[in-house]
Amino acid sequence: MGILVQKFGGTSLSTPAARERVIGHMKREIAAGHSLVVVVSAMGRRGEPYATDTLLDWVVQNGNALPAREKDILLSCGELISAATLTSLVEHEGITATVLTGGQAGILTDDQFGNARILAVKPERILEELKTHQVVIVAGFQGADEKGDITTLGRGGSDTSATALGAALRADMVDIYTDVDGILTADPRIVEDAKPLLYVGYAEISNMAHQGAKVIHPRAVEIAMQAQIPVRVRSTFGDGEGTLITHPEGIKDVQSGIVDRFVTGIAYVNNVTQIMVEADKEVGKLQLKVFKAMAENGISVDFINVSPSGAVYTVFDHDSEKAIRILQDMDLKPRSLSGCAKVSVIGGGINGVPGIMARIVESLAEADIEILQSADSNTTIWVLVKKEDMVGALRALHSKFELHR
Repeated sequence: MGILVQKFGGTSLSTPAARERVIGHMKREIAAGHSLVVVVSAMGRRGEPYATDTLLDWVVQNGNALPAREKDILLSCGELISAATLTSLVEHEGITATVLTGGQAGILTDDQFGNARILAVKPERILEELKTHQVVIVAGFQGADEKGDITTLGRGGSDTSATALGAALRADMVDIYTDVDGILTADPRIVEDAKPLLYVGYAEISNMAHQGAKVIHPRAVEIAMQAQIPVRVRSTFGDGEGTLITHPEGIKDVQSGIVDRFVTGIAYVNNVTQIMVEADKEVGKLQLKVFKAMAENGISVDFINVSPSGAVYTVFDHDSEKAIRILQDMDLKPRSLSGCAKVSVIGGGINGVPGIMARIVESLAEADIEILQSADSNTTIWVLVKKEDMVGALRALHSKFELHR
């Protein structure tokens, strides 16, 4: 057997019982003959001692003036505590293990502290340690820049660490363990009959992650896609196979051969504001001025529609007052609608299939939900609705495309 990368998130490591489940998954793969590389997140959630958000709160409570470089040194501690704790537990079980920081594991990044990008992964140290240890446990969410300074990779960084190491090691598989049993067709807290997906393509899950599904970080999927490394999203607290993420040619349905589905899942992003700007003349210059001003002021724009009459786009609600003020200072008269939600219909089979948009419009019309704006790409169709209509829209679309079957 080759190398297997396992990644365990914060909830998977937060209690003694959860850590016992983690050790069980490790033992099973060692018994199967895998060389094991385990990537860990910080234990627990905000409020628990070693969680990343707890450490961020600690900075706020103590001056809130920590420079970005030094903040990354602090934030890296949570994963190191997880790695050392897990190593002690598996050594007690008779499994030989060693701990590496992200930098020691060969993850080289730029110096954008707090949201560093991986420049290269040099896994020679891991390969050397695997000659004398059954498991190499790597602190996720972190790397080191060319100076050797500790950097962190931003939200979802441990997922990114895992797939980057999997790609560099040419691993057989990367298993992402979390507190849900794979990827579902929709958020089960909203759509009660959401169904687990056995298989999903890289592009589909990357779009689902970008559009609000939080099971895996989109950067992690993009790395796996480039390297063609299969990824499974599995539950720490069960023994199921979870969801396999791979290239479309590798997706097989166990019962019916190749999976042939137009729509894979429904996702959403809420708390966005729609902004409309109209121009009396020189509309091209207006569009340039508007989007350049948003960029210069650090405001992320999305859901962009441009037309001969002007531009329509969205920003997050927390940026809306600033965005509107900037436009007014430019002598523009923007109109806005806050409290909206972006609902995404995602599927690798959407492109070139007639009738998909018609079914979306039909399902929302039947539910008496107004579409404020729409856009599409090869694998996704987006609609903007009022926030109070979001739940109804998700349920209507999930039912219309029979994703519960």
